[in-house]
Parts: sequence; C-alpha cells; structure tokens
Amino acid sequence: MEIQDLYTRFLAHPVVTTDSRDVPTGSLFFALRGETFDGNQYAAASLEKGAAYAVVDDPSVATSDRMILVENVLHTLQQLASYHRQQLSTTIIGITGTNGKTTTKELIAAVLRQKYNVLYTQGNFNNHIGVPKTLLQLTADHEMAVIEMGANHPGEIKTLVEIVQPDYGIITNVGKAHLLGFGSFEGVIKTKGELYDYLRDNAGTVFINNDNPHLAAISHDLQLVKYGHWPADDLLVQGELLECNPFVHFRWNGHDVQTHLIGSYNLDNLLAAACIGTFFTVPASDICTALGQYTPSNNRSQLTVTASNRLVVDAYNANPTSMAAALDNFQHIQASHKMAILGDMKELGSVSLDEHRRILSTLLHSDFEQVWLVGEEFQKAVNATDSQPSANAPTLRLFADVEAVKTYLQTDKPQGFTILVKGSNSTKLVQLVDHL
Repeated sequence: MEIQDLYTRFLAHPVVTTDSRDVPTGSLFFALRGETFDGNQYAAASLEKGAAYAVVDDPSVATSDRMILVENVLHTLQQLASYHRQQLSTTIIGITGTNGKTTTKELIAAVLRQKYNVLYTQGNFNNHIGVPKTLLQLTADHEMAVIEMGANHPGEIKTLVEIVQPDYGIITNVGKAHLLGFGSFEGVIKTKGELYDYLRDNAGTVFINNDNPHLAAISHDLQLVKYGHWPADDLLVQGELLECNPFVHFRWNGHDVQTHLIGSYNLDNLLAAACIGTFFTVPASDICTALGQYTPSNNRSQLTVTASNRLVVDAYNANPTSMAAALDNFQHIQASHKMAILGDMKELGSVSLDEHRRILSTLLHSDFEQVWLVGEEFQKAVNATDSQPSANAPTLRLFADVEAVKTYLQTDKPQGFTILVKGSNSTKLVQLVDHL
C-alpha cells in the first residue's frame, strides 16, 4: 500500500497503537516485531478488540481486507509519521543530548505552553518507535512541538531527525554514556551532532550552550541562538546560580527564579528553556512562572521526604558524567547526616572498571557518613582498589542488587539522613524509596 493511501486511512482513524493489550476502538494497530515477540501474531486479536485496521508484514496473517500488508511495519510507521509531519505547519524543536534532555524537554514545553498549543514527548518515548508515535499525535491545532530523540548507537539520531524534520534543535550536552554502543566519547559527539548536521543542511536554527566547548566545536556554519553562564556579546540569555540548597535558585537576564529542581547541573537546562521561550517571544514573567512552578515527577532530581529520611532521587539513569555531577552537587547540599546509595552505571564497555573506580575514589574522599554501592560493577571497582580508605572515609557497604538492599533495610534502616539515590534504571534503585 502506498503511504498516501495509508495516510487517508490514518486521517479517518487517527489513533495509533502498537500494544495489543491496549487497542482503542477505531485505532490503527501496527504489528511490530521485537527480539522476543511478533506483533503479527496479535493482529487478528487487535481487530476483534476494536481496531479499524491492522498493519502487518507477515502475508500468512493478512486474511482480511482490514489487514494492511506492508513490507516492514516499523518502516511504515516511521514513514507515516514523517509524511504526517510534512502535512502540518507545526514548528518543531528537536532535542537530544547525553544528560538532561528529558528535564530540558519538560522545561521547554512548560515555558512554550504559556503562549502556544504545544505537543511534546511524553516520558521517554524518544526512540525509533516512540518518536513516530509522538509525531502521529500532532494535529492542526498544535502550534509547536518539542520532540526528544535518544540514541545509544551511531546513526540513530540521523534516522530520527529524518523522521522528525525539525526546524530548530538543541543538544543539551555530550558526555560519557552508552560507550559500549558508541565505541568512544568521540562517537557520542558524532552521533548527537547528527542533529546539527540535519539543521545545517536544511537551514535550521540551533539553540546552543555557549559555555560548552564540545558543542562549539561542531557548530560551524549554523545559525546559532546562544545562552550561557559567562557573559558574551551575542547571548540571548545569560544566567547565574544564586543558591542550590537543595533547590536551584537562579537569575537569568535580571529575573530571579526559585525552582523545585535539585542539582546545580540543572542551571543549563533552565537557561535553555528561558532562551527558547525568549526567542519565541514568551513574556519574561510567564517564563519565570513556568520555570518556578515546574515540579519533577520522573525520578530525576526529585526530592522525596519520608517518615525517616530526606531523599534526593535521581534514579532514572546514570553515566559517568551525570554521576559525577550529582555527587558534586550533593557534596554542596547542607545536611547534618548524608549518605549515598549508588547503583552500577551500565553500557560502558571496556572503560566500565576505570569509570566506576573514579566514582569510588570521589566517594571515599567525600564527607558522606555512609556509602552503599549496588551491583557487580561497583564490586569489581572496590576489589581493584589498592589504597586503604582514610580514617574519616565513609562507611562502605556492598550489595549484589536492590533486593539485597531491601533485605538489609528490614533490620537496619537509616534514620535522619539526607540520601542521594542514583543509578542506571536497570538497577531499580527507585524501588528503595518506599523502604527508606
């Protein structure tokens, strides 16, 4: 079936699902394949549950005129999303980066919604499936869209930007993450820079942190709108951190804002949102309101107060860059009793041991009273460390996994501590919140 013909059916049935357990009446079901499943097997059931059509790529199941047979369901989903995007005049901002892209996306959307009807990526639907599904939610009423794009292998951002076709773009930063997939830090920069490449080739505009040398190095021949900490003649927005204990209080272009975000590293994210809002003529007072009212709820830079402790929960993801930033910020938070519960950093490949040892060294020279490390990568780092901790080093405990921590907490739970909880999502440290 030609994409134009499929688009006609999409316009009549503009709800897309890829989950056979959630099939809204009148929707289009796309039978995606995965490593452990084949959506084609559920196509007939999706029609029984109320789907108008099922898009399949297995001829053996295409036994009904409500089955739309295509060569590759995933590619068809992506093509449909790209075609739909081309039919609308919505201004699209593409966002990627190693750290902070989800928080920055949320902040940008909060600011732009003060003036515009905005569609933005929900949760972390930022991959080759989530991005097209987000684009297919666009309607003629949306004036702007903020589309988050993630990657853990070379070429993935290139694929996504060709689907999204953004008018504007922002890379929050580049750091050491997914090195197993990217191969090196240089591979991270090259892949994230594929957003810049697209905008360079299509006369787009980039919002850039003027203080970031890695981004400056790949921003040649681009139309730039700049923000940053350090004063410069061509900054649209310049800001500074006033306090972070624990919430960020900052100033931008003379406007003071008290936020609900923890972590001095969030200053860049806040300035990016203020810059984009200013560029799109959102009044400064509305920008301040949006940034001041935004409250994280996705286990990113989130303060949780329990009956026993005060938790700084940043447990959605972790890599060497974000871990170092979180520890540096936590060091500066004023609290009488501090401890850290850290989980392994995943997908670091051959540099994993060195990066975990580097974090361990930082911890052993911190002022924390206790440090709990969860996972085999930190276990290897401890085993490979020859130096003896100093007399005032924190008490160190090792746990195989989050279940081991839960068991320990049943008999010895911290009381009266401010606790940083951070690790890769797969370590499941977020499960500890209800136990602390």
